[in-house]
Amino acid sequence: MRINVETERLLLRNLTPDDAQAAFLWCGDPDVARYMVYPVYTRAEDVRTWLETQDPDDPDKYDAGIVLKSTGELIGSGGLYYRPEDDLWTIGYNLRKDQWGNGYALEMIEGLLEYVRQRRDVRGIRGTFAAANSRSRRVMEKLGMTYVEDVTLSKLDGSDTYPGKLYRRLYR
Repeated sequence: MRINVETERLLLRNLTPDDAQAAFLWCGDPDVARYMVYPVYTRAEDVRTWLETQDPDDPDKYDAGIVLKSTGELIGSGGLYYRPEDDLWTIGYNLRKDQWGNGYALEMIEGLLEYVRQRRDVRGIRGTFAAANSRSRRVMEKLGMTYVEDVTLSKLDGSDTYPGKLYRRLYR
């Protein structure tokens, strides 16, 4: 959906193809991609191609660019994605490595979740993360999510599989 959300430190807005160069700073970073399902992007043009496929009118996809209010820099992306098969919203996020540890992922998800809950019924949220990614585990725990089960995660291109964890929080 079309997004325009402001939190204490962040502006959340839809990504556009014009964001390709800024998004390449995290999509092309092997340290960031290590725990993501997408492979490392090697060219900003490929990030542009991905951004061109995004549908800002999809009512089940609240995908946002994360912009620092203080500088106007685009530092990451993330969102909430409805899964009708279990009536839950999947959370996702990634940030430039130089922005890790500042609480931005948590602030983004909380702000976006409030925005979505004003527009849609949210029975609960779910998220998966690489078992080795303790930072994402902490984000999910701070969101009140708890462990459900071990899962196997795979890169979208099939280049790697790795152990993961599924966490969930039900509101009703």
